[in-house]
Amino acid sequence: MNDLKLDPLVELPMIANPHLAYAVRMVHAICSLAGPSSFVDDLRASSRRQGISRAVRDRNTPAIFDWFMEALSYQGISDAIAADYIERHGTVRWKDIADALARHPSCPKLGGYWLFHDCGYEKTSSTCNEPGHISICPLPHHPLRNGRLNQTAYSLFLFMRDIADGDFVGWIDQQLRDADDKGPDRLARLREALIGPLLNVYGVGEKVLAMALSTLLMGAGGRRRLWFEVGAELVAIDTLVHNFLHRTGILARLLAEHSYGPACYGPGGCAAIIRSIAAQIDAGDFNSTFPAVFPRFVQSAIWAYCAQSGLAVCNGNRIDDRRRCENMHCQLFRSCDRIVLRAKIDKNVEESAI
Repeated sequence: MNDLKLDPLVELPMIANPHLAYAVRMVHAICSLAGPSSFVDDLRASSRRQGISRAVRDRNTPAIFDWFMEALSYQGISDAIAADYIERHGTVRWKDIADALARHPSCPKLGGYWLFHDCGYEKTSSTCNEPGHISICPLPHHPLRNGRLNQTAYSLFLFMRDIADGDFVGWIDQQLRDADDKGPDRLARLREALIGPLLNVYGVGEKVLAMALSTLLMGAGGRRRLWFEVGAELVAIDTLVHNFLHRTGILARLLAEHSYGPACYGPGGCAAIIRSIAAQIDAGDFNSTFPAVFPRFVQSAIWAYCAQSGLAVCNGNRIDDRRRCENMHCQLFRSCDRIVLRAKIDKNVEESAI
Protein backbone atom coordinates (compact mmCIF):
# COMPACT_ATOMS: atom_id res chain seq x y z
CA MET A 1 0.00 0.00 0.00
CA ASN A 2 1.13 3.54 -0.73
CA ASP A 3 2.71 5.82 1.83
CA LEU A 4 0.62 8.88 2.53
CA LYS A 5 2.23 12.15 1.45
CA LEU A 6 -0.06 15.08 2.09
CA ASP A 7 0.58 18.61 3.32
CA PRO A 8 3.13 18.25 6.15
CA LEU A 9 1.91 21.50 7.71
CA VAL A 10 -1.42 19.95 8.63
CA GLU A 11 -1.25 18.94 12.28
CA LEU A 12 -3.36 15.90 13.08
CA PRO A 13 -3.50 13.80 16.23
CA MET A 14 -1.06 10.96 16.70
CA ILE A 15 -2.94 7.71 16.09
CA ALA A 16 -1.48 4.35 17.09
CA ASN A 17 -3.31 2.46 14.33
CA PRO A 18 -1.47 3.38 11.09
CA HIS A 19 -4.46 2.41 8.95
CA LEU A 20 -6.82 4.69 10.86
CA ALA A 21 -4.14 7.41 10.65
CA TYR A 22 -4.12 6.96 6.85
CA ALA A 23 -7.92 7.27 6.73
CA VAL A 24 -7.89 10.40 8.89
CA ARG A 25 -5.28 12.16 6.77
CA MET A 26 -7.05 11.26 3.53
CA VAL A 27 -10.42 12.46 4.78
CA HIS A 28 -8.97 15.59 6.39
CA ALA A 29 -7.59 16.48 2.96
CA ILE A 30 -11.03 15.84 1.42
CA CYS A 31 -12.62 18.16 3.98
CA SER A 32 -10.10 20.85 3.04
CA LEU A 33 -10.89 20.44 -0.65
CA ALA A 34 -14.65 19.89 -0.63
CA GLY A 35 -16.02 20.75 2.81
CA PRO A 36 -17.59 24.23 2.68
CA SER A 37 -16.99 26.44 5.72
CA SER A 38 -20.55 27.69 5.15
CA PHE A 39 -22.03 24.18 5.55
CA VAL A 40 -24.20 24.96 8.59
CA ASP A 41 -25.16 28.43 7.39
CA ASP A 42 -26.19 27.03 4.02
CA LEU A 43 -28.24 24.28 5.64
CA ARG A 44 -30.05 26.70 7.93
CA ALA A 45 -30.71 29.13 5.08
CA SER A 46 -32.21 26.28 3.07
CA SER A 47 -34.32 25.25 6.06
CA ARG A 48 -35.68 28.77 6.37
CA ARG A 49 -36.51 28.93 2.65
CA GLN A 50 -38.35 25.62 2.84
CA GLY A 51 -40.21 26.62 6.00
CA ILE A 52 -38.65 23.84 8.09
CA SER A 53 -37.38 26.05 10.90
CA ARG A 54 -40.74 27.82 11.15
CA ALA A 55 -42.58 24.50 11.19
CA VAL A 56 -40.40 23.30 14.08
CA ARG A 57 -40.87 26.53 15.98
CA ASP A 58 -44.66 26.37 15.49
CA ARG A 59 -44.76 22.61 16.15
CA ASN A 60 -46.51 22.28 12.80
CA THR A 61 -46.62 18.54 12.22
CA PRO A 62 -48.54 18.73 8.91
CA ALA A 63 -45.89 21.04 7.42
CA ILE A 64 -43.08 18.75 8.62
CA PHE A 65 -44.88 15.75 7.13
CA ASP A 66 -45.24 17.52 3.77
CA TRP A 67 -41.53 18.34 3.69
CA PHE A 68 -40.56 14.86 4.88
CA MET A 69 -42.64 13.14 2.21
CA GLU A 70 -41.11 15.24 -0.55
CA ALA A 71 -37.64 14.31 0.75
CA LEU A 72 -38.59 10.62 0.80
CA SER A 73 -39.78 10.89 -2.81
CA TYR A 74 -36.12 11.22 -3.86
CA GLN A 75 -35.25 7.83 -2.40
CA GLY A 76 -33.81 5.27 -4.79
CA ILE A 77 -33.76 7.45 -7.90
CA SER A 78 -31.85 10.39 -9.33
CA ASP A 79 -32.73 13.90 -8.20
CA ALA A 80 -33.61 14.93 -11.75
CA ILE A 81 -36.12 12.13 -12.32
CA ALA A 82 -37.75 12.56 -8.91
CA ALA A 83 -37.99 16.35 -9.29
CA ASP A 84 -39.49 16.01 -12.77
CA TYR A 85 -42.11 13.57 -11.52
CA ILE A 86 -43.07 15.84 -8.62
CA GLU A 87 -43.24 18.83 -10.97
CA ARG A 88 -45.66 16.97 -13.25
CA HIS A 89 -47.74 15.06 -10.70
CA GLY A 90 -47.22 16.70 -7.32
CA THR A 91 -46.86 14.82 -4.09
CA VAL A 92 -49.09 13.88 -1.16
CA ARG A 93 -49.86 16.30 1.68
CA TRP A 94 -50.94 15.79 5.26
CA LYS A 95 -54.33 17.30 4.50
CA ASP A 96 -54.91 14.85 1.63
CA ILE A 97 -54.50 11.84 3.90
CA ALA A 98 -56.28 13.43 6.86
CA ASP A 99 -59.31 14.18 4.66
CA ALA A 100 -59.26 10.66 3.21
CA LEU A 101 -59.14 8.98 6.62
CA ALA A 102 -61.84 11.29 7.98
CA ARG A 103 -64.23 9.50 5.61
CA HIS A 104 -63.58 6.25 7.56
CA PRO A 105 -62.45 3.97 4.71
CA SER A 106 -63.40 0.34 5.17
CA CYS A 107 -59.91 -1.21 4.93
CA PRO A 108 -58.94 -2.41 8.44
CA LYS A 109 -55.28 -1.60 7.80
CA LEU A 110 -56.09 2.12 7.78
CA GLY A 111 -57.42 2.01 11.33
CA GLY A 112 -54.12 3.07 12.92
CA TYR A 113 -50.34 2.84 12.80
CA TRP A 114 -50.14 -0.59 14.43
CA LEU A 115 -52.79 -1.95 12.06
CA PHE A 116 -51.08 -0.65 8.93
CA HIS A 117 -48.96 -3.69 8.24
CA ASP A 118 -48.37 -5.68 5.06
CA CYS A 119 -50.60 -3.44 2.95
CA GLY A 120 -48.93 -4.76 -0.19
CA TYR A 121 -50.27 -2.13 -2.57
CA GLU A 122 -48.66 -2.31 -6.02
CA LYS A 123 -49.34 0.50 -8.44
CA THR A 124 -48.57 -1.35 -11.66
CA SER A 125 -50.89 -4.28 -10.94
CA SER A 126 -53.42 -2.31 -8.85
CA THR A 127 -53.41 -5.04 -6.23
CA CYS A 128 -53.01 -5.16 -2.46
CA ASN A 129 -53.42 -7.61 0.42
CA GLU A 130 -56.98 -6.47 1.13
CA PRO A 131 -58.49 -6.82 -2.36
CA GLY A 132 -62.03 -6.59 -1.08
CA HIS A 133 -61.45 -2.95 -0.11
CA ILE A 134 -59.14 -1.66 -2.83
CA SER A 135 -61.88 -0.26 -5.08
CA ILE A 136 -62.83 2.30 -2.42
CA CYS A 137 -59.48 2.62 -0.66
CA PRO A 138 -58.00 6.16 -0.75
CA LEU A 139 -54.36 5.00 -0.60
CA PRO A 140 -53.98 4.19 -4.34
CA HIS A 141 -55.47 7.50 -5.46
CA HIS A 142 -52.49 9.70 -4.59
CA PRO A 143 -50.39 10.12 -7.76
CA LEU A 144 -47.03 9.10 -6.35
CA ARG A 145 -44.26 7.50 -8.38
CA ASN A 146 -44.85 3.95 -7.14
CA GLY A 147 -46.97 1.98 -4.71
CA ARG A 148 -44.20 1.83 -2.14
CA LEU A 149 -44.34 5.62 -1.76
CA ASN A 150 -48.11 5.50 -1.31
CA GLN A 151 -47.62 3.03 1.54
CA THR A 152 -44.81 5.15 2.99
CA ALA A 153 -47.04 8.21 3.02
CA TYR A 154 -49.79 6.50 5.00
CA SER A 155 -47.37 4.76 7.33
CA LEU A 156 -45.56 8.04 8.11
CA PHE A 157 -48.85 9.90 8.56
CA LEU A 158 -50.11 7.28 11.00
CA PHE A 159 -46.80 7.32 12.87
CA MET A 160 -46.95 11.08 13.32
CA ARG A 161 -50.62 11.00 14.22
CA ASP A 162 -50.69 7.97 16.52
CA ILE A 163 -47.17 7.46 17.89
CA ALA A 164 -46.23 11.14 18.05
CA ASP A 165 -49.79 12.12 19.03
CA GLY A 166 -49.89 14.73 16.28
CA ASP A 167 -46.86 16.57 17.69
CA PHE A 168 -43.73 15.34 15.91
CA VAL A 169 -41.54 18.07 17.43
CA GLY A 170 -42.74 17.11 20.91
CA TRP A 171 -42.05 13.45 20.16
CA ILE A 172 -38.46 14.23 19.12
CA ASP A 173 -37.96 16.34 22.25
CA GLN A 174 -39.27 13.56 24.49
CA GLN A 175 -37.29 10.81 22.77
CA LEU A 176 -34.07 12.77 23.17
CA ARG A 177 -34.78 13.71 26.78
CA ASP A 178 -35.45 10.09 27.69
CA ALA A 179 -32.22 8.89 26.02
CA ASP A 180 -29.94 11.68 27.21
CA ASP A 181 -27.55 10.74 29.98
CA LYS A 182 -23.84 10.97 30.59
CA GLY A 183 -23.05 7.28 30.30
CA PRO A 184 -20.95 5.65 27.59
CA ASP A 185 -22.33 5.57 24.03
CA ARG A 186 -24.58 8.54 24.80
CA LEU A 187 -24.71 9.77 21.19
CA ALA A 188 -25.41 6.28 19.88
CA ARG A 189 -28.42 6.04 22.20
CA LEU A 190 -29.64 9.47 21.15
CA ARG A 191 -29.40 8.51 17.47
CA GLU A 192 -31.17 5.22 18.07
CA ALA A 193 -33.96 6.95 20.02
CA LEU A 194 -35.01 8.62 16.77
CA ILE A 195 -33.74 6.34 14.02
CA GLY A 196 -34.96 3.09 15.60
CA PRO A 197 -38.70 3.88 15.76
CA LEU A 198 -38.76 5.73 12.42
CA LEU A 199 -37.14 2.83 10.57
CA ASN A 200 -40.37 0.93 11.28
CA VAL A 201 -42.22 3.34 9.00
CA TYR A 202 -42.85 1.39 5.81
CA GLY A 203 -40.38 2.02 3.00
CA VAL A 204 -38.04 4.33 4.92
CA GLY A 205 -34.38 3.42 4.47
CA GLU A 206 -31.59 4.42 6.83
CA LYS A 207 -29.80 6.59 4.28
CA VAL A 208 -32.71 8.86 3.40
CA LEU A 209 -33.91 8.89 7.01
CA ALA A 210 -30.50 10.02 8.26
CA MET A 211 -30.35 12.66 5.55
CA ALA A 212 -33.80 14.07 6.28
CA LEU A 213 -33.50 13.90 10.07
CA SER A 214 -30.08 15.53 10.03
CA THR A 215 -31.44 18.42 7.98
CA LEU A 216 -34.47 18.77 10.24
CA LEU A 217 -32.45 18.65 13.46
CA MET A 218 -29.61 20.94 12.41
CA GLY A 219 -31.87 23.34 10.52
CA ALA A 220 -34.21 23.89 13.45
CA GLY A 221 -32.13 26.75 14.83
CA GLY A 222 -29.52 27.37 17.48
CA ARG A 223 -31.87 27.19 20.46
CA ARG A 224 -32.30 23.44 20.16
CA ARG A 225 -28.74 22.48 21.01
CA LEU A 226 -29.48 18.81 21.59
CA TRP A 227 -31.19 18.63 18.20
CA PHE A 228 -28.09 20.03 16.52
CA GLU A 229 -25.78 17.69 18.45
CA VAL A 230 -27.70 14.63 17.25
CA GLY A 231 -28.17 15.95 13.71
CA ALA A 232 -24.43 16.49 13.41
CA GLU A 233 -23.92 12.79 14.23
CA LEU A 234 -26.22 11.44 11.52
CA VAL A 235 -24.46 10.34 8.36
CA ALA A 236 -26.05 9.26 5.10
CA ILE A 237 -24.14 6.61 3.16
CA ASP A 238 -24.82 6.43 -0.56
CA THR A 239 -22.85 4.56 -3.23
CA LEU A 240 -20.55 7.55 -3.78
CA VAL A 241 -19.43 7.61 -0.15
CA HIS A 242 -19.16 3.82 0.09
CA ASN A 243 -17.19 3.59 -3.16
CA PHE A 244 -14.80 6.34 -2.02
CA LEU A 245 -14.02 4.37 1.13
CA HIS A 246 -13.43 1.30 -1.04
CA ARG A 247 -11.33 2.94 -3.79
CA THR A 248 -9.06 4.73 -1.32
CA GLY A 249 -8.40 1.45 0.50
CA ILE A 250 -9.87 2.69 3.77
CA LEU A 251 -12.25 -0.27 3.99
CA ALA A 252 -9.49 -2.76 3.20
CA ARG A 253 -7.02 -1.23 5.64
CA LEU A 254 -9.60 -1.30 8.44
CA LEU A 255 -10.63 -4.90 7.58
CA ALA A 256 -14.15 -3.66 6.84
CA GLU A 257 -14.73 -4.57 3.20
CA HIS A 258 -18.41 -5.14 2.44
CA SER A 259 -20.96 -4.63 -0.31
CA TYR A 260 -23.00 -1.45 -0.43
CA GLY A 261 -26.26 -1.82 1.47
CA PRO A 262 -27.37 -2.53 5.04
CA ALA A 263 -23.84 -3.48 6.07
CA CYS A 264 -22.85 0.17 5.60
CA TYR A 265 -24.79 0.89 8.82
CA GLY A 266 -23.79 -2.27 10.63
CA PRO A 267 -20.93 -2.75 13.12
CA GLY A 268 -17.70 -1.57 11.53
CA GLY A 269 -19.55 -0.36 8.41
CA CYS A 270 -19.19 2.89 6.49
CA ALA A 271 -21.18 4.98 8.98
CA ALA A 272 -19.16 3.74 11.94
CA ILE A 273 -15.89 4.33 10.07
CA ILE A 274 -16.85 7.90 9.19
CA ARG A 275 -17.71 8.58 12.84
CA SER A 276 -14.36 7.12 13.91
CA ILE A 277 -12.54 9.29 11.40
CA ALA A 278 -14.56 12.38 12.36
CA ALA A 279 -13.65 11.84 16.01
CA GLN A 280 -10.01 12.45 15.02
CA ILE A 281 -10.67 15.54 12.87
CA ASP A 282 -11.29 18.91 14.51
CA ALA A 283 -13.98 20.43 12.30
CA GLY A 284 -13.08 23.77 13.85
CA ASP A 285 -10.16 23.74 11.40
CA PHE A 286 -12.72 24.55 8.69
CA ASN A 287 -15.01 26.88 10.63
CA SER A 288 -14.43 27.93 14.23
CA THR A 289 -18.16 27.71 14.95
CA PHE A 290 -18.37 24.02 13.96
CA PRO A 291 -18.48 21.38 16.70
CA ALA A 292 -15.09 19.74 17.04
CA VAL A 293 -16.53 16.34 16.10
CA PHE A 294 -18.83 16.72 13.10
CA PRO A 295 -19.51 13.43 11.23
CA ARG A 296 -22.24 14.93 9.02
CA PHE A 297 -19.84 17.58 7.72
CA VAL A 298 -17.16 14.95 7.08
CA GLN A 299 -19.58 12.69 5.21
CA SER A 300 -20.92 15.62 3.19
CA ALA A 301 -17.38 16.63 2.17
CA ILE A 302 -16.68 13.10 0.91
CA TRP A 303 -19.91 13.15 -1.06
CA ALA A 304 -19.13 16.58 -2.55
CA TYR A 305 -15.66 15.41 -3.60
CA CYS A 306 -17.23 12.55 -5.55
CA ALA A 307 -20.60 13.80 -6.85
CA GLN A 308 -21.20 15.12 -10.35
CA SER A 309 -22.86 18.17 -8.81
CA GLY A 310 -19.83 18.65 -6.52
CA LEU A 311 -16.15 18.42 -7.49
CA ALA A 312 -16.85 15.21 -9.46
CA VAL A 313 -13.38 13.74 -8.84
CA CYS A 314 -13.91 10.24 -7.47
CA ASN A 315 -16.82 8.57 -9.25
CA GLY A 316 -17.63 6.03 -11.95
CA ASN A 317 -17.79 8.68 -14.66
CA ARG A 318 -14.15 9.64 -14.03
CA ILE A 319 -12.77 6.21 -13.19
CA ASP A 320 -12.87 2.95 -15.13
CA ASP A 321 -13.65 0.69 -12.21
CA ARG A 322 -12.34 -2.39 -14.00
CA ARG A 323 -8.81 -1.19 -13.17
CA ARG A 324 -6.99 1.03 -10.68
CA CYS A 325 -7.86 4.71 -10.82
CA GLU A 326 -5.76 6.60 -13.38
CA ASN A 327 -7.05 10.09 -12.58
CA MET A 328 -3.73 11.84 -12.00
CA HIS A 329 -5.56 15.17 -11.65
CA CYS A 330 -6.93 14.03 -8.28
CA GLN A 331 -4.89 15.77 -5.58
CA LEU A 332 -4.87 12.53 -3.57
CA PHE A 333 -3.67 10.36 -6.47
CA ARG A 334 -0.14 9.70 -5.18
CA SER A 335 -1.37 9.06 -1.63
CA CYS A 336 -4.38 6.88 -2.44
CA ASP A 337 -4.28 3.06 -2.47
CA ARG A 338 -6.45 3.17 -5.62
CA ILE A 339 -8.19 -0.15 -5.00
CA VAL A 340 -10.14 -1.54 -7.97
CA LEU A 341 -13.87 -1.29 -7.47
CA ARG A 342 -15.13 -4.61 -8.77
CA ALA A 343 -18.85 -3.98 -8.30
CA LYS A 344 -20.68 -3.01 -11.46
CA ILE A 345 -21.88 0.59 -11.22
CA ASP A 346 -24.51 2.33 -13.31
CA LYS A 347 -22.50 5.33 -14.45
CA ASN A 348 -25.60 7.13 -15.71
CA VAL A 349 -27.24 7.59 -12.31
CA GLU A 350 -25.91 9.98 -9.69
CA GLU A 351 -27.05 9.44 -6.15
CA SER A 352 -29.37 12.00 -4.56
CA ALA A 353 -27.58 14.98 -3.02
CA ILE A 354 -26.78 14.45 0.62
